[in-house]
Amino acid sequence: MTRRSVEYYTGWKPGLIGEIASSHARYYAAEWGFGLPFETKVAGESAAFFDRLSDSDLALSAWAGDEFLGSLIIDGNDPSAKPDQSHLRWFIVVDQGRGVGRALMERAMLFVDQAKTQCFLTTFRGLDQARGLYEKFGFNLTTEIESVTWGVTVNEQRFDRPARSTL
Repeated sequence: MTRRSVEYYTGWKPGLIGEIASSHARYYAAEWGFGLPFETKVAGESAAFFDRLSDSDLALSAWAGDEFLGSLIIDGNDPSAKPDQSHLRWFIVVDQGRGVGRALMERAMLFVDQAKTQCFLTTFRGLDQARGLYEKFGFNLTTEIESVTWGVTVNEQRFDRPARSTL
């Protein structure tokens, strides 16, 4: 069976919010035991993001026809961020081995560099493949604390990437 080529989209597309929420919910329930509170948080926050989408934000998604392959959001207006920071959010790849994660990160970091902002993300220990990609793109672990999140004990992590010039 031949795989369809990957297409990358910028901005909202019908069904994207649902795909982001459902792909996160399925993965994190199966692999980490996260439940309904996690899914509702992702769904609610991603819907709110798209409701306020502006030029300082970037919504990226990858598709093969109608099949959702992944997403990555740069939230340039996250209320929890400082004015010169953007927040990398809802990064997920549902079809590994096609270079989707790297391609999404390349596009996102180009956007961040052109905006000349710092960028941060939050995650937790154990997502080693994603961490390797973050580090390749200049993110450094700055904070790690153990907490009970989504009913499961995890070591929450924050990674920061300094602003870079595109010159």
